[in-house]
Amino acid sequence: MVPESPLEPTEHGLVPKGKGWFVLNAREAVWIDRKGRGFYCEFEGFKGVADFPQLGINLTVLGPGEPMAMYHRENDQEDFLVLSGEALLIVEGNERPLRQWDFVHCPAGTNHVLLGAGETPCLVLAVGARDRSTGPDWGAYTVDEDALRHGAGVEQETTDPQQAYARFPTRERTRYREGWLV
Repeated sequence: MVPESPLEPTEHGLVPKGKGWFVLNAREAVWIDRKGRGFYCEFEGFKGVADFPQLGINLTVLGPGEPMAMYHRENDQEDFLVLSGEALLIVEGNERPLRQWDFVHCPAGTNHVLLGAGETPCLVLAVGARDRSTGPDWGAYTVDEDALRHGAGVEQETTDPQQAYARFPTRERTRYREGWLV
């Protein structure tokens, strides 16, 4: 039998205390303020040790113009569902506006990035496999003119996240703020 992982209170919200199954409301989970890249719900929360080796899943709240990531490709598939608001998808050099309930499928190797769009925040559910998207051969941050124009691109291809995100301030843990989830 797989045990239940108890939820431990922290100053920023609840985190699973161990490995096992659990139920965690996103409003009670730890969130990450990514300063200029929106707010990210940290479901895994094992004090830096991910317990989700097969599947990454998160919620991201993006303000207008905020990139979810830098333009990149991963060696596993990623999928996105816009739950509220509007977003802009840059995929393989093309721009596509997204609205509530639009689903985006990116097979392994697809260059892409999402940005908040419209006049209100955008809420996105992101899911990605983790078979080949971790470690040194995870993928790469790739160069794209549209991504650069929107502040979501790198000028030189790299696999180093610190280099790709160097212009952004350090991320900080925070609590859920009323209004992020509708």
